[in-house]
Amino acid sequence: MPRRRQMAGSGSDGTEDSDSSAEREPTNSSESDGNMPKRQRLTRASTRLSQSSQGLSGHLQPQSPPLSRDLQLQHEMPYAGAPSFIHLNILNRLFSVACCYNINLSICPGHLTGKHERHFAVSGCPLYHNLSADECKVKATSREKQEDDVKGQEESTSRHATRHQTPTSKQSRYKEQVVEMRKGRNSSLQKEQKEKHMEHRQTHSNTREPLLENITSDYDLELFRKAQARASEDLEKLRIQGQITEGSNMIKTILFGRYELDTWYHSPYPEEYARLGRLYVCEFCLKYMKSQTILRRHMAKCVWKHPPGDEVYRKGTISVFEVDGKKNKIYCQNLCLLAKLFLDHKTLYYDVEPFLFYVMTEADNTGCHLVGYFSKEKNSFLNYNVSCILTMPQYMRQGFGKMLIDFSYLLSKVEEKVGSPERPLSDLGLISYRSYWKEVLLRYMYNFQGKEISIKEISQETAVNPVDIVSTLQSLQMLKYWKGKHLVLKRQDLIDEWKAKEIKRGNSNKTIDPSSLKWTPPKGT
Repeated sequence: MPRRRQMAGSGSDGTEDSDSSAEREPTNSSESDGNMPKRQRLTRASTRLSQSSQGLSGHLQPQSPPLSRDLQLQHEMPYAGAPSFIHLNILNRLFSVACCYNINLSICPGHLTGKHERHFAVSGCPLYHNLSADECKVKATSREKQEDDVKGQEESTSRHATRHQTPTSKQSRYKEQVVEMRKGRNSSLQKEQKEKHMEHRQTHSNTREPLLENITSDYDLELFRKAQARASEDLEKLRIQGQITEGSNMIKTILFGRYELDTWYHSPYPEEYARLGRLYVCEFCLKYMKSQTILRRHMAKCVWKHPPGDEVYRKGTISVFEVDGKKNKIYCQNLCLLAKLFLDHKTLYYDVEPFLFYVMTEADNTGCHLVGYFSKEKNSFLNYNVSCILTMPQYMRQGFGKMLIDFSYLLSKVEEKVGSPERPLSDLGLISYRSYWKEVLLRYMYNFQGKEISIKEISQETAVNPVDIVSTLQSLQMLKYWKGKHLVLKRQDLIDEWKAKEIKRGNSNKTIDPSSLKWTPPKGT
């Protein structure tokens, strides 16, 4: 009979881990040999992870030869140093599936990017994407040619960019072609196509990507394919650089309050937690734990119902807390580790003392739930008003990101400073900031009654850096070079379009009310 003993571990809150492990002995002599240890330890966490991986790496199993007893044990125990199946989390949220490592390259060779002879993740598997290795190489050659053409055009038009605000004839023709291609797509699948899609789904289940043809236009499908290839290439670069190794594991999901969130990027949690695949996080104090049992025990005794620090803003159910990284170091470190799961460029994890964290929450009868946050340096020589900003995935596309940005500029106005976010911005952060700057400028133009507009005056009234104002005006084609001067054009069509959206949106509660701010700039920090 196998012997069992309790494994002692600890969560980030000091509680013991109740997960147990069993020491398994061979039941008969035919199952044992000289190369296999007499006892094998198998944790419940590794069992769950191996079970979940078997369905996702199924594209290797039908053609695989039967595994020996040693390889079976290695497959069941991915943490015992086995090189056969490696469990990773891929880079992009579009491909949040488990990863595989090919035992036999003849079974599934190639890479989605067409640049490598093998892949180590499902995101790079040609077979999973219903392609062959040769097709991937042909597509890679075509993409490189297109990228070279685009790069040459950008270099030729980058000079005197402010003097050419109107699109060129070639750009206009290309835009018209894209519009025509999108108009030409079928609005719905035909009966034969639906049957083909259903048959493919029933045959391959989740071991293959669904058929995407005829769902959207060829142009948009090609854009999606390029994004897939680029994400797979970025993951391969991380592996080559050593940031992701074939023996490491990344957290795939976290249980956060009533949400189960798929992670997007690697975060440097302690190895004993990172290799579990799933992490359990208290949504109030942000402590991380190994199992549901530990989380349940922790929640029964956790007295936190809101972030530490001072509540500096409240309107309705929305509150913002100012948390000092020096006074609440553990909370801020846990917040940074959590944020890194959804941010690519974040590098700050443990040195939180020079920063202030402004945490936005939404309150209900159970407490104040984390919506997002931004951090800023206590003393920034470059007047950065944001060092890092994040909206939690479950609150994205609801206006909370714009509220966080607006709140950061409200603090800059109170400080009588001009602010700007620290670079580089993440992809989602750049989109949010450009949208915010556009809205601020169009609102200013709508309310402006004078004849001459000064960028300096706009900056002083909105607290937006002049460099950001100029870049936004250029993107809106509202800046023109004429007779040696740069002129700001008041485009009434854009202003009317913005005003129509404002009226359609109505009185939204996703706005920051300056009168609800109770805050004075910190001194001597």
